[in-house]
Amino acid sequence: MFASTFFVTLIGGLVTERIVEPKLGKFDPAYADNDIDQQSMGGLSSTEKRALKGTGLAALALVALVAVMVVPESGILRNPETGLISGSPFLRGIVVIVAVSFTLLGFVYGRLAGTMHNDRDVVNAMAKSMSSLGLYIVLVFFAAQFVALFNWSNFGTVTAIAGADLLESLGLRGPGLFALFIIMCAFVNLSLGSASAQWAVTAPIFVPMLMLMGYAPEVIQAAYRIGDSVTNLITPMMSYFGLILAVASRYRKDMGIGTLVAIMLPYTLFMLIGWSLLFFIWVFVFGLPVGPGSATYYTL
Repeated sequence: MFASTFFVTLIGGLVTERIVEPKLGKFDPAYADNDIDQQSMGGLSSTEKRALKGTGLAALALVALVAVMVVPESGILRNPETGLISGSPFLRGIVVIVAVSFTLLGFVYGRLAGTMHNDRDVVNAMAKSMSSLGLYIVLVFFAAQFVALFNWSNFGTVTAIAGADLLESLGLRGPGLFALFIIMCAFVNLSLGSASAQWAVTAPIFVPMLMLMGYAPEVIQAAYRIGDSVTNLITPMMSYFGLILAVASRYRKDMGIGTLVAIMLPYTLFMLIGWSLLFFIWVFVFGLPVGPGSATYYTL
C-alpha cells in the first residue's frame, strides 16, 4: 500500500510540475468567475483562530456523543436485534450523521467568526454554495440521458466481450496477456463507466482463463483495477466528470469537455505506464503478493 501510494504521488507530482502546469500557463483572473478575486490565502485573524478552536471542540463533542451511542454494547445506534454495528442504524444513517455534523460545525464556525448570526445567514451560505453547482446539475441532466441510452444499447458490454474474445484468440501468455488485458480494460472503461458493471462483464471470462494459466484471482483483479482506474480522468461516463468540469469552469469560464480531457490526458498515459510497470515488476519479477495473505499463483 505504501509503495503504490508513493508511486502514484510521485507520478502525479511530476506530471503536474513538468507537463500540466507549464501547459496551462499563468493564471489570469479575467477568465475566472468574479468571486475568485475575493478569495485569498492570507493569514488567519485572531477571530478566525478562535472560531477554529471552538469548532474543533465542538467536533470532539460530536465524536464523543456518537461514540457513546455506538461503542457500548447497549448503544442506541447499534443493531437492536444482534447488538452489533453491522446492519445498525449508525451504518444505515451514516450519510445523515455526516451531513448534520458538517452543518452544525459550519454554523458553529460561522457564529464564532461573526459571519453567521441567524438561520437566514445559514440559508444564504447554502444557496451560495449550491449556485456554483448550476453547471454541474445541467451537465448531469443531459449526461444521465446519454448514459441511459448507452446502457440500453449494450455497446460497452459488447465491446468488453469482443475484446475478451480477441485476447483469448491471440493465444498469449504471462505478461503479454496481462498487458493487453490492462489496455482492454482501460479502453472499455471509456464507454462502461461503472467499475462493478465492467467487472461483472470481464470477470467471468478472464478470471477462469487466467486461473487456468496459473494466476490467482487477486492478481487478475489488480490488473483489472489498473486499466479501470487510469481512464476515469478522461471519460465523460465517470459520474464525477461533470463535477470536475463545474469546478474547473470557475477558474476558466470557457472550459469545455475537450479542454478538460486534454488537460487530464497526460495523467492517464503516465499512470497507465507507471502502474503497469509497477505491476509487472511486483508480480513477474519479484513474485510478491498483491495484498495481505493473497496468493500470486494458482495451482489447479
